[in-house]
Amino acid sequence: MGTRERRNRSNEGDLLLSSLFKESVSELWGANPHEVAIAAVGGFGRGELSPGSDLDIVIIHTGSLPDKELSAFVNRILYPLWDKNVKIDHSVRTRSEMRSAAEDDLKVAMGLLDIRLVCGSADLVAAVQVDALESWRKNSKKNLLLLEDSLTERHQRIGELAYLLEPDLKEARGGLRDITALRAIEKASAISVPIGRISVAESTLANVREALHVVSGRDKDRLLFQEQDKVAEYLGYADADALMSEVAKAARSVDYLLDSTWYRLAHKGRDGSGRLLKKVRSTSLSRDISVSNKEVVISIDADFSLDPVIGLRASASAAQLGLPVSMDSLALLSKSLSDGVGLLPTPWPRDARENLISLIGAGSAMVQIFEALDQEEIIFHWIPEWKEVRSLPQRNVLHRHTVDRHMVETAVQAAALTRQVHRPDLLLFSALFHDIGKGTEEDHSERGVRLIEPLAQRIGFSHEDVETIKLLVKHHLLLSATATRRDLDDPATISSVAEVIPDLQTLELLHALSIADGEATGRAAWTEWKAALVSELVTKVELAITDNTVAPQPELTDSQRAKADSGVLAVSIEDRESVYAIEIVVPDKTGLLSTVAGVLNVLRLDVRSARTKSYGNSAVMQWIVIPDPHAPVLTETVLHREILQALESKSSLARRIQERIEAYAQLPTIPVPDPIVDIFSDAATDATIIEVRSHDRPALLFGIGDSITKSNIDIRSAIVTTLGAEAIDTLYVTEIGGGPLTSDRAQEVATRLRSALK
Repeated sequence: MGTRERRNRSNEGDLLLSSLFKESVSELWGANPHEVAIAAVGGFGRGELSPGSDLDIVIIHTGSLPDKELSAFVNRILYPLWDKNVKIDHSVRTRSEMRSAAEDDLKVAMGLLDIRLVCGSADLVAAVQVDALESWRKNSKKNLLLLEDSLTERHQRIGELAYLLEPDLKEARGGLRDITALRAIEKASAISVPIGRISVAESTLANVREALHVVSGRDKDRLLFQEQDKVAEYLGYADADALMSEVAKAARSVDYLLDSTWYRLAHKGRDGSGRLLKKVRSTSLSRDISVSNKEVVISIDADFSLDPVIGLRASASAAQLGLPVSMDSLALLSKSLSDGVGLLPTPWPRDARENLISLIGAGSAMVQIFEALDQEEIIFHWIPEWKEVRSLPQRNVLHRHTVDRHMVETAVQAAALTRQVHRPDLLLFSALFHDIGKGTEEDHSERGVRLIEPLAQRIGFSHEDVETIKLLVKHHLLLSATATRRDLDDPATISSVAEVIPDLQTLELLHALSIADGEATGRAAWTEWKAALVSELVTKVELAITDNTVAPQPELTDSQRAKADSGVLAVSIEDRESVYAIEIVVPDKTGLLSTVAGVLNVLRLDVRSARTKSYGNSAVMQWIVIPDPHAPVLTETVLHREILQALESKSSLARRIQERIEAYAQLPTIPVPDPIVDIFSDAATDATIIEVRSHDRPALLFGIGDSITKSNIDIRSAIVTTLGAEAIDTLYVTEIGGGPLTSDRAQEVATRLRSALK
């Protein structure tokens, strides 16, 4: 079964029509006239006739035949077909009537794009072919808008072929009807459409549809649950799961190309405001990565061997901007990886891991990026474990998606919960891979632990973080299962959970993962009642765990204390390949954290973590920064000079930072959770603790420090952590003369910070 059989079936239709045509012409006119022809359109026109498909034909005439003769001719064609129970869809029109119909009816216009001669006047059909293509191209702006609207309506009404339990192979999103739409877009010549990319997908869907017609004995397109095993057996698949996996892969390939095509068409030669441009603008994001035509583009001259993180960096940038990566760039990256150039080392450098987390944490904007990485088979070079769950079906009423898409959707839900946890990177990573163990008869949580450990190690997580990730994967169903099946008033129930969870940080991660997993599964699996029970369980378990989640103040070494006692600025830099470790010992003053953070920002150094503490009249600062690819070479001399200049004139520093902020402000943004500012008045004896959890952005720490300075309070210690695109800043603050803040003062500072972070 395949293209040849469908072609043979079409040829049989041609022979039948040709025979009837010849007989009819002979009886009516005695010779083959030039005034009439039979043409095939639609699927029959493409020679793709399934067992239950109609013969879609157009009887074209010049208009010179008498009505009585034309009617007799048409009847001599149709009645024998009806007598044979041949399903036929027909129209009878002149060339001018065809032009008018195509102008007024999108379906007619698209059908005529596949018109071909069956029998009769070749010149007449050729003229209609020319008319159809010219009209389609001339009216492409109107037609493509109508086409997009019709596709949107149909997709919303019928759903996504890749994820439906009982999909419509023709009408659902990613189905055969969308392939026809792609061909129509290509013929409009408005944009290049690489139709060859979906040839395998088209063959798969057409074969399944044909098999469905055969095993059901009906001309149906919806693949019902009870027929999937029969179709799978007919086509030689191992089982229905294998069949539905291939259907999902095919549909996703079609959907990916269709989405990309519409996007490129919408933004072709336009700027960010939709205005047509004579010359396409390009905005540089970092070395070899830019935004052009509202797509993130990797330079064709990029050296992947020298910068193996560039693919992840471009993907993360695109997700955080809410833009796609250009197909040309994806092809360039895919070829490089397939050729073994630019493969990531083991373990991954910190920059790679941070960009992966930034990608995962972009919420709904990450879906199109991750799907593109999947379709281009890039993700398999970075995470080969993903192949095992790609398009793996979950044929039950609770799950809306295949295993891989469910994990992506769980990550999307988790991105909205990053303010509720202190390790958003562990939440996002665990959300994306929590079901990685599915696909065998073994318990997927147990298998998942075995798979996630080497994966997390390879990506560069610490031993402690790997253990936490393993626990989250193993017990991602623990809270929901316990909350709905056990007595929450029984102390033994609470103890059974507390024994598994070592600390509050892990508990908050597991709670957020449970919510994300449930919401990604669907309303049937995650109800308000279930969410409330899980929340009640978590509250009771919290009382049984005695630790806290506030980061402690850093401890200083004897060497650092000695440098602090000297009272002079000292700078040291350790180059750790992908990051710099910087130690700064500097005379303390109000606003120091903001000033140093600002210096690092203008030097194009991305702060990933910081530990600072006041000691005597000095401050000891330890920074981990990642240089922007455009950053100048960092030396101790340069950094020493920049800090001194900034301490002398902070206004000049603020002006330079504002210029960078304004440059970034021109780029698009994605929705992110609101920042959270928490006050802890009794967690330290000599200070008030302010914890800020927010989305990272240019000069974030400079702004936070500046707000603290304007509140006329001192920062005694700071623990700054950036995880992917999320930042957690813990500040130990005091009044200028020392001592913790009053409750009113603390709330005043928190209000100022919230306002500054909006």
